Parts: sequence; C-alpha cells; structure tokens
Amino acid sequence: MRTSSIERNTKETKIKMTLNLDGSGDAHIQTGIGFMDHMLELLAFHGEFDLNVECQGDIQVDSHHSVEDLGIVLGMCIKEALGDKKGIVRYGQMSIPMDEAMVTTTLDLSGRPYLVYNANLPMPILGNYETEMTKEFFKAVSDQALITLHIHENYGENTHHIIEAMFKSFARALKQAVSIDEKNKNKVVSSKGIL
Repeated sequence: MRTSSIERNTKETKIKMTLNLDGSGDAHIQTGIGFMDHMLELLAFHGEFDLNVECQGDIQVDSHHSVEDLGIVLGMCIKEALGDKKGIVRYGQMSIPMDEAMVTTTLDLSGRPYLVYNANLPMPILGNYETEMTKEFFKAVSDQALITLHIHENYGENTHHIIEAMFKSFARALKQAVSIDEKNKNKVVSSKGIL
C-alpha cells in the first residue's frame, strides 16, 4: 500500500494527515474551514484516495496559514506515498465541468515543481475561506510533491463552481498519474531513469 502519515506543527498551525493513494475515497476532514473541508472531501472521493486530516490553525486571523500549510502537508504526503515512483503512469489530465464552469488540470509527477495557474475568481470570500488562497494551496502542493502542475479555468462565473472544478480535475488527473502501468510496473517512466 502506498501510504503516508505526516504531522507538522508551527506557531500558526498544527496538522495531522494520513494519505492512502490506493484507497477507496474515504475521507475524514476537520480543518475549521468549511469550504476547505468540502474541497478535500471531493479530492479524496474523485481521486479514490483515503485521506484523514486534522488541522488546528489561527483562523481567527484568516484562512491563509491553514490553507497554505494544508497544501504543504498534502504535498509532503503525496511525495512520501509515491516513494521511488516505480511503475506510475506519471502524467494526468482532466477537464471537469461544474455547471457553467470548466477547468482543465494537467500534471506531471516529474520531480520538478512548477505551477501555472490561470483563474479568475469573482468572489473574494466563501464562508471563512479566502478564495485567493486556492492558488497558494496548489502552489504548496506542487512545491512539496515536486509536481509540474497546470490549472486552467476555461470559463466560469460562479466562484464556488470554479474552485470545485479545480479540485475535482486535480483529483482525477492525480489519480491517473499515480496509477500503475502494468507494462512498466518495474521501472520509472523517465528517459533519465529517475523522477
């Protein structure tokens, strides 16, 4: 089983997270940020990852530290669970419609972190979630998991729908990328021999 368990404590957040890349979509999420709980539950469901998250953060300030640190820890968990990346498909791409919105996520588990993020989010706040933190979350995941990650909002009007399509398309693209290619299950899919 490709699993990881990480605990990260700072003066701003305390986070415990476990991840199983070969799970069934089971999620138990408590971040103190309702919208973030919803997005991480969708991530687990659509990626078929088992994900347990406990976060205590300084949300009396705003959601910034909690959301960014959740991205950091999720990225760390993905990297740890992947191990030597032997046998993975490596690449993933998915376009997801959410009512009037459409988002495409393309990613490469390349070992080279890079984020391209193109989105226009009309509403600055959803509940106690600052929507500008969506970019920071995915940047943190990309940096820590060493993913080349491109997220492109093709179009959309409703901020909730746009962000939800981001998380769903990321989950589905990641599910593709981490899946095992039976033909190449004993090697790393790179001409360099390492990812």
